[in-house]
Amino acid sequence: MSHPVAPSGRGIAFSLAASLLFAVLSGYTTLLRPLDGLAIFAWRMIWTLPGVLLIVHLTRKRQALAALLRRFVREPALWALVPLMAALNAVQLWVFLWAPLNGQTVAVSMGYFLTPLVMVLVGRVLYGERMYRLQCIAVALALLGVLHELWLTRAIAWPTLLVVLGYPPYFVLRRISKMEPVSGFALEMMLIFPVALVLLYLQGEAGWGVLAQPLFWPLLAGLGLISSVALLLNITASHLLPMGLWGLLGYVEPALLFLLAITFLGEPLSADRLLTYGPIWLAVLLTGAHTLRQQRKQSPGPAH
Repeated sequence: MSHPVAPSGRGIAFSLAASLLFAVLSGYTTLLRPLDGLAIFAWRMIWTLPGVLLIVHLTRKRQALAALLRRFVREPALWALVPLMAALNAVQLWVFLWAPLNGQTVAVSMGYFLTPLVMVLVGRVLYGERMYRLQCIAVALALLGVLHELWLTRAIAWPTLLVVLGYPPYFVLRRISKMEPVSGFALEMMLIFPVALVLLYLQGEAGWGVLAQPLFWPLLAGLGLISSVALLLNITASHLLPMGLWGLLGYVEPALLFLLAITFLGEPLSADRLLTYGPIWLAVLLTGAHTLRQQRKQSPGPAH
């Protein structure tokens, strides 16, 4: 009989470091001007793929990747399913890099805060998963914050909607595909890679012309390095921590993105918006409390 994974100080440190690096990556994009978000996305995909393949090697997932490729022979549906997942993932990777250059990091971080709450509803509707009391209250509070935003601005920022409506289908398709996470992500990156090359070609000098400037070579390499190290730390943390705790620590990244946006990036935050963010943040805290409560219930007793 297997026991839940015990919390690990090293796992927590790796998860926090990954969140910090992803937040740094958001601010890092501002160093890459005059490239726009689409060009930065393309360069990130090109420079990250070698790191992702190295992760496959380091995590000993080469056999899993080979097994996944063999499934395409037996399961024709994967020919449509995997490219669709890659496309959904690519859109999210793009908006993450586009947002800091266009004053929308707060909107994207709000999407990251709301996505786990939306996934609770998806689990309830699609899979009949039980919603606990704290989860119900959290979802109601998040809805209150969203309704206030609608009343205040008569709209929800489209980057928030893109994250909230884009990630749930991606995760549902992931579950349907039954792909091993590391090898599945690597395959998605391999599919996005040629698209990134085409995007740079179509952008012309605006995309690849920066290579004429020596400074951009280390900057672009750093883009891939930060992405790869953050991904590796996050994957390692997922193996060292209980799933609930690892998911809870995932809230650190949007919190850091929010702080980055209103400090370093100078995005405005009016007092009126606190009635939008306040209930959503409270919903996140309740979700965290529920996760910790469930984690304590699942923790194994003392060994004898």
